[in-house]
Amino acid sequence: MSSSPEFQTSQALQEAITLNVRNALAEDIGTGDITAGLIPPSAIASARVISREAAVICGRDWVNEVFQQVDPRIEVEWLVSDGEQVNADKTLFNLHGPARSLLTAERCALNFLQLLSGTATTCRHYADLVEGTGVRLLDTRKTIPGLRLAQKYAVTCGGCHNHRIGLYDAFLIKENHITACGGIAQAIGAARQQAPGKPVEVEVESLMELEQALAGSADIIMLDNFTLPDLRQAVTITVGQAKLEASGGVTETTLRAIAETGVDYISIGVLTKDCRAVDLSMRITG
Repeated sequence: MSSSPEFQTSQALQEAITLNVRNALAEDIGTGDITAGLIPPSAIASARVISREAAVICGRDWVNEVFQQVDPRIEVEWLVSDGEQVNADKTLFNLHGPARSLLTAERCALNFLQLLSGTATTCRHYADLVEGTGVRLLDTRKTIPGLRLAQKYAVTCGGCHNHRIGLYDAFLIKENHITACGGIAQAIGAARQQAPGKPVEVEVESLMELEQALAGSADIIMLDNFTLPDLRQAVTITVGQAKLEASGGVTETTLRAIAETGVDYISIGVLTKDCRAVDLSMRITG
């Protein structure tokens, strides 16, 4: 699993921010912002952006990059940090610069901030539900296409953790992989041979398959749609031989009970795929 400090400062993330913003501006501005063109080019303005609801803020670097790419003359003064919880009507940052550029950049900047803050806010809510249990909540690959690293970063700002980033940094051997390889042991063996050192996780659907994954020395075992009694038994059987991850059928009402079985991780697709954007607003102040 990725650790958040390293992930947040990675070169890959910085490159993703630049690309995310470039693509977003290209689709929004196209051949030019004809409405902003109504404003005299010499006009200078100040503005502020507020959150209209309580939220965990995330996305400062994307916002900064939007304004930088649109017009480096724009000054951005942040009043909050990523990961900070704010109340409704909180001013998040102030802006000063050419009025045309402020308005051209507005929507892209707010789109990134509202989406990533929404993801972080959802994650904080789920993290609070299991506080004190010691379990780590993990995201999945169920992210918005093109914004994988952005949402993975937002997950860490909300107090949850990253599963593998993509198909390249860890093995996750599921039912179809097992069938195609000829069994759990064969699949694990092939993984060890193909990429020594890469984490090997195996998804199992029964306690019998759990025993097979343990015999094959899997690093992590995903317990797919296990009942609470079976989760507890799996923890007893495993006793530190591998990390255990519960997955499938996880809801707000079942989450705490699953965490209390003693599993190491719980993976939840809703952290990134069902989040609601935070309501933000930009107002010209002068």
